[in-house]
Amino acid sequence: MSTGPNEDQWWSSLMITIRLTTWVNAPVERCFLLATSQEFASLAQPQAEALPDQGMLQLNDVLSWQLAVGKAKLSYVSRIDVIRPYTFFKETMVTGIFRHFEHEHHFARMDDGTRVRDEIRFDLRYGPLGRLLGPTVLRSALMKMLGERVKRLKRIAESGEWEQFLGSGERMQPEMGESASRVRTVQQFARG
Repeated sequence: MSTGPNEDQWWSSLMITIRLTTWVNAPVERCFLLATSQEFASLAQPQAEALPDQGMLQLNDVLSWQLAVGKAKLSYVSRIDVIRPYTFFKETMVTGIFRHFEHEHHFARMDDGTRVRDEIRFDLRYGPLGRLLGPTVLRSALMKMLGERVKRLKRIAESGEWEQFLGSGERMQPEMGESASRVRTVQQFARG
């Protein structure tokens, strides 16, 4: 059964959006590669389920997260649905406490650094209780987790610590499939 326009508007009105923009004094490639480093993901979320190997997050990788809400630990599992080097990747919840959860990570090259913008959209299950807890308790917990993650990314990218995660001068690139290959080809053509 498909949803009509009124049902789509109702659904989107329940969604809670969190946006956080951070300026990082480092190249966009470093910021993106650091954010998609499996080792950084483990550091950013120590309770996260161990990933099968170290390296870069790939399309369809699954990550387990725990969100601290007071003394309670709430869990969800997200999957990397989209990844476009060095500009964007998106996580979407596959199981967990939310009815809907998406986290978009945007990276933009600026004149002397990188603008990192995170956007989280979520809605809770549990009817009226979820509508009460979402905008207050869970929004605050997600903001805290996101703020800590971005501060860590900024600190590491702007210092020499980034080499621990990426190696010196080594440029690992996540697999994106055929469309990313075409983008790289077009970029090479445009440069030269």
